[in-house]
Amino acid sequence: MQHSKFFRALRTGATLVAAVAGALTFAAATQAQTSYPDKAVRVIVGFSAGGTTDVVARVLAKELTDALGQSFIVENKPGASSNIATEYVVRAPADGYTLLMMAVTSTINQTLYPNLKFDVTKDLTAVALGAKVPNLLVVNPKVPVNSVQELVDYARKNPGKLNFASSGSGTSIHMAGELFKLQTKLDVAHIPYKGSSPALTDLVGGQVQFMFDNMPSAWPQVQAGKLKPLAVTTLTRSPNAPALPTMAESGFPGFDVSSWFGLMAPAKTPAAIVDKINAAVLKALAKPDVQKRLLDLGAVPQDMTPAEFGAFVQKEVDTWGPVVKASGATVD
Repeated sequence: MQHSKFFRALRTGATLVAAVAGALTFAAATQAQTSYPDKAVRVIVGFSAGGTTDVVARVLAKELTDALGQSFIVENKPGASSNIATEYVVRAPADGYTLLMMAVTSTINQTLYPNLKFDVTKDLTAVALGAKVPNLLVVNPKVPVNSVQELVDYARKNPGKLNFASSGSGTSIHMAGELFKLQTKLDVAHIPYKGSSPALTDLVGGQVQFMFDNMPSAWPQVQAGKLKPLAVTTLTRSPNAPALPTMAESGFPGFDVSSWFGLMAPAKTPAAIVDKINAAVLKALAKPDVQKRLLDLGAVPQDMTPAEFGAFVQKEVDTWGPVVKASGATVD
């Protein structure tokens, strides 16, 4: 009997110790989330400085610095189509002090790279979608078409004679072209380049005939009369080109392709921290001067909760998977 009482007392004591420890841990976590951030936060970008992903990251980093009282510092870790940066953030502590400025590329990579060491839908937590950038379907002015349907008809009458350019195999620009091929069954060849700039140079020169390019890089060529725009690839028209129809309006319902940029955190980052960053981002995106800076880039500010952004990322992975497989593109 005495042994029984002893063990009951021991178990009761252990339970109390565990409860106290749990309460202390919860209190510490709550305090950490309340005081977040109490030191500098790093925003990792998987591309070189100066690109659209980097520029959007720096716009948001400045606003977060002002709003939350600690420095949000952008660090560029380019390589492997942003996979190096993504893996770096996946392996970082889930404390809100290392964030990733993720682009659409990462959702394409999930299928494009068969040996990835992470899954963006499981190993990262969605924080806030910052902006979307429409792609433009542009053609060389010598191609005798003035609409998307005319391009389709012309390509069908001239099988194997048209080429489309991209900024590289597996990029969103490439995949937009592959989605177009998939929906139209056109006999057109893909010509990959090492970036949008050399691709646009050859498009202007007539070495290739059409391209789906990010609006910020293609639009100046359109304004200069060197390229002819046929449509934007988002479901709504671009504020920068309100007269230009969407692909959906041009006979391709559901065609919705854009480059986008949003903040992600390591999986299991506390919800209170995620919500705090999201609220600050949404407040920043509502400011007229921030909206103007993004619109000047051709980017459209976005308003999503963490849950909505998480569902959006999953949808992007699901959308691009079949397109990547159909294209035959793969990277080891």
